Amino acid sequence: MSLYDVVIVGSGPSGMTAAIYAARANMKVLLLDKLAPGGQIINTNEIQNYTGVGTINGAELAMNMFSHTQELNVEFDYATVTKIEAEGDVKKIYIEEDPDRVIETKTVIIATGTEHRILHVENEDKFIGNGIGFCAICDGEFYRDKDVVVVGGGNSAVEESIYLADIVKTLTIVTMFDLTADPIACDKLRSMPNVTVHAYQDILGFVGEGSLEGVHCKSTKTGEEMVVKCDGVFEYIGLAPLTDFVKDLGIVNDYGYIEVNHRMETKIPGIYASGDCIVKELRQVITACSDGAIAAQNASYYIK
Repeated sequence: MSLYDVVIVGSGPSGMTAAIYAARANMKVLLLDKLAPGGQIINTNEIQNYTGVGTINGAELAMNMFSHTQELNVEFDYATVTKIEAEGDVKKIYIEEDPDRVIETKTVIIATGTEHRILHVENEDKFIGNGIGFCAICDGEFYRDKDVVVVGGGNSAVEESIYLADIVKTLTIVTMFDLTADPIACDKLRSMPNVTVHAYQDILGFVGEGSLEGVHCKSTKTGEEMVVKCDGVFEYIGLAPLTDFVKDLGIVNDYGYIEVNHRMETKIPGIYASGDCIVKELRQVITACSDGAIAAQNASYYIK
């Protein structure tokens, strides 16, 4: 059985950067992910603030990062991690796809990122994947020349709405507060002729028989209810950390985010975390990469 110097769980920008830095430190590296490398950026149409790159498609940037890991011969495997045993000098990792397989490593970097939150309202479960989506870049084309609602008013909601507005017939933003994204992006969205914004709305549920027909909402200011008719909905109401598999290690806070210090160390020696799944102020591609580099560097110091 191989003993790795570091196993990195998650192959988004943070995990791939960690893999690059670990490989360059002559560590034996295994990069694991249940999905294709790239994480959330695969579903991002344009990234405009990655230093030195300018505007780039998220999937293209993800592929460039993964190609870099392969130039350094980083081992990659598709696997869903279910448990980490962190006692002692050798950590043990268990995966869903092969319950009998035990991966042994000197250190672990957890870089699993986040997933989309949902509203938990009437008929949401019924229409997820059949009218309700979370990736405009992936599914926007299905709604060309149709009526679409975006739920949310933050950066992701506004950026994806700008993309959608060029495809759909009408785009309606329904948000609990007002638009809170970058002011320039908000101004651009509001200026688009087929866009309507309904702010200060509480989503009560979704309506429709065989297919989605509308969004039922209620004004938090006047109490007035309405149904916004639509053919599809995209939800952008925030993200939740993918850390259930390490909650029994006692390294997450009440919201599920992993607590680390400035070295990306958790309170368990040899266990590190980086990227969007940790407690931090700014969740961006460039900060995720920074976290991954720091985690890998300190993991390399740990095993020496």
